[in-house]
Amino acid sequence: REMVVKVGINGFGRIGRLSMRAAWEMPELEIVHVNEVKGGAETAAYMLQFDSVHGRWNHECVASKDGKFFTVDGKQVSFSDAKTIEAVPWKDLGCDMVLECTGVFLTSEKVMAYISNGVKKVVCSFPMKEPSILNVVMGVNDDKLTADMPICTAASCTTNCLAPVVKVIHENLRIERGMITTVHNVTGTQTLVDMMDTGKKQDLRRGRSGMVNLAPTSTGSATAIAEVFPELKGRLNGLAVRVPLTNGSLTDCVFEVGRATTAEEVNGLLRAASEAGPLKGILGFEERPLVSTDYVNDPRSSIVDAQCTMVVQGTMVKVYAWYDNEWGYSSRMADLARCIATR
Repeated sequence: REMVVKVGINGFGRIGRLSMRAAWEMPELEIVHVNEVKGGAETAAYMLQFDSVHGRWNHECVASKDGKFFTVDGKQVSFSDAKTIEAVPWKDLGCDMVLECTGVFLTSEKVMAYISNGVKKVVCSFPMKEPSILNVVMGVNDDKLTADMPICTAASCTTNCLAPVVKVIHENLRIERGMITTVHNVTGTQTLVDMMDTGKKQDLRRGRSGMVNLAPTSTGSATAIAEVFPELKGRLNGLAVRVPLTNGSLTDCVFEVGRATTAEEVNGLLRAASEAGPLKGILGFEERPLVSTDYVNDPRSSIVDAQCTMVVQGTMVKVYAWYDNEWGYSSRMADLARCIATR
């Protein structure tokens, strides 16, 4: 029997909880500890089992009376509410690996506190623009992971949607330059009603009600592609438009490519990549006229909408790619953890 790697999760928000759901089903991983500063074990257990977007989890989650743990189908997961990495005895709790999902400790210098406290591997749910840190997009550059990397990231949800499409188009048609727009659901950085935005981005538009507005805002996904494909540095950029939906996002990709092509060829390349090779199970290809709710709970990173593919004058290519920006990304967090655990 393969050795099971024991995993702790720091930060039990949207991605922390859904990553636990995904990892729980993997025999190679055992979730043993959760740290979350808000709400205590009772809230953690409740939010893990019941989710307004992804539905009720098919496991029973119950908090202990003393708040020191919760159970999943009777199995104990210890719980703490420390505000710093150092305040949690990760090693003593048995954690070989930590999924860093707080969104607070955003540099390798800060994340190294886990390693200093006995954790062997850390997987971060956000990208880092640091030469020493690999931003891993499963199916695209996970082959660059090595055993001597204590810290890596799963990049971002939109980068995970965009990178598989970029890989296929760039390797076959050579991308000269491009622009993307991600039509993206609301997130916790927005507000229900107009109010002062106190988030880390200090974005005035994110301070407007997420329920009734289309709100243009930034996305680092296009420029982050250069972390995966260095030769595309400075050639891709883009924006996001936040929309009043809870899930099911869409990335609009427009590329100028190096040789003449057709929509049929582009779709053929994307279909082939979805059916075999490293992108199988990561990239999807859909010919039916589906809409955003059809992609909720889809575990794939990116699903091409074949009916929307266009080519103008031979070299301008447009591709629509759908993604569940929560479950798809959380599935990759778990996949990446398993990938590291089994090396």
